[in-house]
Amino acid sequence: MNGRLTRWAWWVPLGALLLGLALVIASPVPLRTARNAVFDQFQRWFPRPYEAPAVRIVDIDEESLRRVGQWPWSRAQVARLLEALRAQQPASVSLDIMFPEAERSSQARAGGGDVEDPDRMLAEEVRRGRVVLGLALTGSAAQAGLETQAHQAHQANEALQSKAGFVLMGGDAMPSLPAFSRSVSNLPDLQAAASGQGAMTFLPDVDGIVRRVPLLFNLQGRPVPSLAAEALRVAAGQGHYRIHAAEAGGGVIDLQVGTRVLDTDSSGALWVHYGRAQAGRSIPAWQLLEGRVAAGALRDQIVLVGTSAQGLMDLRFSPLGGVIPGVEVHAQALEQIVSGQQLSRPGWAPAAEWLVALLGGLVVGVVAMKARPGRSSLVLLGLVGAIALTAWVCFRYQRLLLDPVPPWLVMTLVFAPTTLLRHRWAERRQRWMQATFSRYVSPNLIRYLLAHPQALELGGRRQRCSFVFTDLQGFTARMEAMDPAVAVTVLNDYLNGMVAIAFRHDGTLDRIVGDAVAIMFSAPVPQADHEARALRCALEMQAFARGYVDALQRQGIAFCETRIGVHSGEVTVGNFGGDTLFDYRALGDPVNTAARLEGANKFLGTSLCVSEETLQACPGAVARPIGRLRLAGRTSFLMAYEGLGMGPDAAQVDADYEQAFALMRDGRDEALPAFESLAAQRPQDGLVAFHRDRLRAGCRDDAIELSMK
Repeated sequence: MNGRLTRWAWWVPLGALLLGLALVIASPVPLRTARNAVFDQFQRWFPRPYEAPAVRIVDIDEESLRRVGQWPWSRAQVARLLEALRAQQPASVSLDIMFPEAERSSQARAGGGDVEDPDRMLAEEVRRGRVVLGLALTGSAAQAGLETQAHQAHQANEALQSKAGFVLMGGDAMPSLPAFSRSVSNLPDLQAAASGQGAMTFLPDVDGIVRRVPLLFNLQGRPVPSLAAEALRVAAGQGHYRIHAAEAGGGVIDLQVGTRVLDTDSSGALWVHYGRAQAGRSIPAWQLLEGRVAAGALRDQIVLVGTSAQGLMDLRFSPLGGVIPGVEVHAQALEQIVSGQQLSRPGWAPAAEWLVALLGGLVVGVVAMKARPGRSSLVLLGLVGAIALTAWVCFRYQRLLLDPVPPWLVMTLVFAPTTLLRHRWAERRQRWMQATFSRYVSPNLIRYLLAHPQALELGGRRQRCSFVFTDLQGFTARMEAMDPAVAVTVLNDYLNGMVAIAFRHDGTLDRIVGDAVAIMFSAPVPQADHEARALRCALEMQAFARGYVDALQRQGIAFCETRIGVHSGEVTVGNFGGDTLFDYRALGDPVNTAARLEGANKFLGTSLCVSEETLQACPGAVARPIGRLRLAGRTSFLMAYEGLGMGPDAAQVDADYEQAFALMRDGRDEALPAFESLAAQRPQDGLVAFHRDRLRAGCRDDAIELSMK
């Protein structure tokens, strides 16, 4: 980069850094979604360990509905369930269900009767136990502004009879709590009898997953505890909460219930560290009703009554994957509080993340401006890995939620444009080199040399490759009979077409000698499917050559047939051009074998001869067996085939030929009549005529001697 570019180029990483830091402060939805995805992954790697149960769920499951009856159960039945729970002496019982209206049977008896009112039975049982009732919050904060303040206050007082007091410490926490305008509560007699009332409301993230459980809500300017908070308060025998808030509207710092201090975010929500499903966490309701739970099994435990039955639709998405009952979300939040395994996202975390993003962005920007792409990429990956590891260690061992996404975002935003700017002149030179030399050398070889300039040095390596050799039959004699200008034009168009096909299949041009073309696959860039690439390339070349002959024939120009040989094997590839010439090619017997197979076509009556070595690695290829060839200069036989097609559009297998060939291979006397019959049916089939003539000459199998090149 020249001096003038350097003066203004530093504004690129600086501008990207400022943009990234601004995005971190704004915290748009995609950034929060990425953060949640990271925290979810941490939870999947390390779910909260399950300790001895201190929180239990009484589950109104499918079996309970089958045994007791469909929901809703009668209030008398619920009262019997509470009675059975009270006998267990739990610390508190919280109902994740509501009773906002009188039971219909109660309404029918409102005028009098001898049967006890089931709503009154339930209220009496609620009064005897330490029971927390659930309530629902509805109406957004925006809707609240449409009502008069007097009506709001009246509605809130009518809907909710608070059982807990609140001690506010520090600033005003109310503006930061989730705000609602209305509530739906239980019957007044039930509210009066209950030891506590808590909101069952969840606030899932945009993807529907419940990651945080609010412990406090804002109902018309009044604090309302959640069901989990009330379950904890009643179990602790406390009458109030202490809300510690930051000054100047900074939000909630923590919530104190008795001696327990609960770490919350600024909105008063608790991050839930989910554990795996545990059989000991739940007790089916029917077992309590039928007396099958041992006495004292729930003594001094926090009990939540809810449902996992799918038909009752109280299911929530979990960060661990799948859905869980809503009551289990409350239970998991309480478990981590009681067991001392709370997740915490400290108030200083966003500022620390912003600072790390700033420092990381500065380091990446300076390195990207100074170093090569490889080195700067390693620095970026190293910083990304270090930040990710730090966040994971803090989660795993300290239960701290530190977000690695803001530093990742800032460093990536700085790295990408800076690296592009830093190397734009080098890229221009590379594009010029590729555009210039790709007309003479294979594009994949140019790309390889640009990425691996050391390949220009002398040396080689052993590698398995595939080779396609082509030649024009009798072109030298044909060229002498043609006008030189026409001959050159015709040959150049032919070679351009053949080379273009090779490049489309990512072949490397090994050499062009007159009218002969040699193509190499899997060098310099290894290709796992190089055999299939070579055969597909050869088949397309064959189709092009035939079409080219037909097109010239329509113009009154006679052209030559193309012969093609394909073979695979291990060769030495590298630069063999000496100190002054770059000549990247392959050396080894497979190269010579491919050339011999090309030449064998003129004796065999074929135009595309492919070895068994190549064909075995070409699924979907269709070919006819030619026989075992002993090529010139070789002592061993090589099985060869005539390639017919490849892929879904390939020709059908030549069953008649295969049958005749099998007879010949086995030395059967019926082979000659079979090939005589095929030759009569196919006078243009050169391979059939070749085998017929061999059999007439006394040959008895598929071993073919080719002494001429």
